[in-house]
Amino acid sequence: MAGEVAPDAAHRPAASQPWSRQQGPDAGVLWQTLREVVSSAVARTGRARLDVVDVGGGTGGFAVPLASLGHSVTVVDPSPDSLAAAQRRAAEAAVPLLAVQGDVSDLAAVTGGAEADLVLCHSVLEYVDDPAAAMTAIAGLLRPGGAVSVLAASAIAAVIHRVLAGRFAEARKLVAALDRGSAAGDVTPRRFTLPAVIELIEKAGLRPGPQHGVGVFTGLVPAGLADADPGAAGALAALEEAASAHPAFRGMAAQFHVLGFR
Repeated sequence: MAGEVAPDAAHRPAASQPWSRQQGPDAGVLWQTLREVVSSAVARTGRARLDVVDVGGGTGGFAVPLASLGHSVTVVDPSPDSLAAAQRRAAEAAVPLLAVQGDVSDLAAVTGGAEADLVLCHSVLEYVDDPAAAMTAIAGLLRPGGAVSVLAASAIAAVIHRVLAGRFAEARKLVAALDRGSAAGDVTPRRFTLPAVIELIEKAGLRPGPQHGVGVFTGLVPAGLADADPGAAGALAALEEAASAHPAFRGMAAQFHVLGFR
């Protein structure tokens, strides 16, 4: 599934972490949160090898780094080309990866009823026919105590970016959709508000956890500006980290990252 954050182009917080390779300043907090979720699950279960399902995992940008840590990872995606790319990436990293063609609508069938300690739902809700049904299907995979990592595009950021691009009529239509109570709108890809994402998690019978904004400022910075100053990239990453969990700023992020727990 296409998304607005490129996990493979993210900031590297620590060279020893295989999932931190080639990250960008807006995704550092996302990876840090995933690392904490995985560490907590390992400590809670006493199992060093967790069962992870990446729904709509595409080319394995998240799945392969997690598999590199020794976890059992399954990627479910409707695109055979994306799955083939994920398998090539896993082969290059010399890690096992199960790639299954399928959609979130038949998730239980394509996974064979397997349970997971962690499910990734990154840039998926924007494209499915029924986001609520998709979240319910994803929640059904979780073991007790398991977590889902939800990454969804922001309707607020979509308005801001269209205004900055001079596309005022489009921005007004998005605002009108929000006024009608339709955070996602009627077109694909959808956009969400943070409360709408939390509501989807709660209606699926899960307990919402930490919430962060991903890409609060990076999409607003002119191209090449951070590259012109050797210290700018690090300063931008630090700014993103500070703003990501701040209620006053996370709402304007390009994407929302929310955890849900069974």
